[in-house]
Amino acid sequence: MVTPGRHTDSRARIEQLAAHASQFVECYGPGQAPRLFFSPGRVNLFGGHLDYNGGPVMPTAIDRGTFIAARSRSDRLLRMASAYDRQVVETDLDQLPSARVSKWVDYPLGVVLELTTQLAESGSALPGGLDILYGGDLPIGSGLSSSASICVGTAVMLDSLWSLGLSNLDRVRAALRAERHFVGVQCGIMDPYAIGCARAGHLLWLDCKDESIEYLPIDGAQLSILVTNTGVQRALAASEFNRRVDQCAQAFDILRSASVEATCLRDIPLEVLESERGSMDPVLANRAEHVIHEVRRTFEAREFLLAGNPEGMGGCMTQTHESLRSLYEVSCPELDLLVEAAATCSGAFGARLTGAGFGGCTVTLVRRGDEDEVQASLEARFEEEFGRCPQVDVFEGDPGPREIDWA
Repeated sequence: MVTPGRHTDSRARIEQLAAHASQFVECYGPGQAPRLFFSPGRVNLFGGHLDYNGGPVMPTAIDRGTFIAARSRSDRLLRMASAYDRQVVETDLDQLPSARVSKWVDYPLGVVLELTTQLAESGSALPGGLDILYGGDLPIGSGLSSSASICVGTAVMLDSLWSLGLSNLDRVRAALRAERHFVGVQCGIMDPYAIGCARAGHLLWLDCKDESIEYLPIDGAQLSILVTNTGVQRALAASEFNRRVDQCAQAFDILRSASVEATCLRDIPLEVLESERGSMDPVLANRAEHVIHEVRRTFEAREFLLAGNPEGMGGCMTQTHESLRSLYEVSCPELDLLVEAAATCSGAFGARLTGAGFGGCTVTLVRRGDEDEVQASLEARFEEEFGRCPQVDVFEGDPGPREIDWA
């Protein structure tokens, strides 16, 4: 696992963080220079909606993410602001809110609450206040896990400034609990693991049933990961995501009686689903069918990756998108168009929506050297259909959340 620390970052990244430090001073005034942290986003290639069903997933961290500038205070005041609006949210560490305020600040606030509660329960001395400014270059609400990027990055920053001595998994789990218990999103474990346990040049194989991980190398000399942002804001993502979680839980409750050794939906054999389908709500049966087939596809994609077969990997991606569209019902016309367009590009091996869906981004596996051709084709098809040009980027891998030495 990657231990947060000072890695060799590009001059461009350091300049971005230095500019963020300047914004910090504009927001909070002069004083001791803030410490700077970077927390990547993630893109998931395989295992769509499997993490909360106990299945395997194959995400990777990307070189876009969250910027955090933080400075210690001599009192117990916690001040947080976003570089996008500079509105400072203030709270006392001795009187942290017990309920969310339905703003972006809920995510870092949830992490603060988790870690200060742990300190209080252990009898440890409570830390001092902080001034914190968040920013970054990760599109918000695009399906690239901006929320987990903020939460894991906050855990890394607090661990460092408060000298908490947390392990990698401590930080990941604090971020996960913040999203589940404070923000109220019933997310699986993939996003914080993908970010907090990242390794550049690798996909993370995460078995969400037992939380075991492996690092699978991806050949960057042969393959590129191209992400296309539809610009469709995922207004329904939170509520519909929780609905899918509930539907899968209902399906498992029905099917487990016919598969007594199963501990999660991932364990249900296809023949059990087929034998029980007639007595199930068709929507619940469709959700279960997606999960069962997606588990198989993800194991197949792993074998294709290890065998150096990008065509096979791409085929799995495109099949996944069709399943997410028809059985899981989390796609939209813009996402579908981009996947269809990728299928006509000779340099693209396959594509699918990434993240929860309902808008956001597609991820396309592309032959290295063909990125410009694929990008031009996707942009042309999308603009012809929807009258605007999507944002298309080639993302590199990232080693995970860390403090940046910018001085």
